[in-house]
Amino acid sequence: METIFITGATSGIGKACAELLAKQGKRLIICGRRKEILEELKQKLSQCVEVYTLSFDVRNQQDVHKSIASLPENWKNIDVLINSAGNAHGLDKLDEGKIADWDAMIDGNVKGLLYVSQPIIRTMKMRRKGHIINLSSIAGRETYAGGTVYCVSKHAVEAISKGMRLELTEFGIKVTNVQPGAAETAFSLVRFKGDTERADKVYEGYKPLTAEDIADAIAYCINAPEHVTIADICIMPSAQASTTVTYRHM
Repeated sequence: METIFITGATSGIGKACAELLAKQGKRLIICGRRKEILEELKQKLSQCVEVYTLSFDVRNQQDVHKSIASLPENWKNIDVLINSAGNAHGLDKLDEGKIADWDAMIDGNVKGLLYVSQPIIRTMKMRRKGHIINLSSIAGRETYAGGTVYCVSKHAVEAISKGMRLELTEFGIKVTNVQPGAAETAFSLVRFKGDTERADKVYEGYKPLTAEDIADAIAYCINAPEHVTIADICIMPSAQASTTVTYRHM
């Protein structure tokens, strides 16, 4: 039975992945900052599969490595890593940007992904097998005004995914880069600091993706035959043409 390690499992795409993969009988290590939500999710998913929880902030390198090192021996062999944890903060132009927002995005989306991946990669290389799935964004393909630093962080995920693939393919490790378009999760609510009205407007006039849509695509990548790697997959709602062009029917 495969063991799948999921960051950002307390909400959005990470949670949707945990729920879907549990139904498929995958053994799960679910990670997040909010212990109480992790425990609630564990209780729910444990009806289907074995579940282990780790509570840490991906931005804290020491906590990340300590948490992963604390895994019991029978949980240390991770077959699939889903780097789902990430964030967007603000929609300010660069000259008006808040340094705290920049740090949150770079530390979470880039450094956090690296902190989690490094110790797991080491184990995968020794076993000569594994699969790493990184959550990028269509913002990793394009840049838009007001989102420069967020786009920078997701462009970095694109580069990390390519670099991982170059370094790890010889060890039998697959790398998949997932680029979601507009998906209705807590993403916009976080970006707009809890402003529900402003967040809701992002999804007005068309049907956005759901977290479950992305989880379904990720499950497809995981379940592909051993000789098949889905290297990159870009998923947008049918009303979206680019990061800045969405056809709304008001």
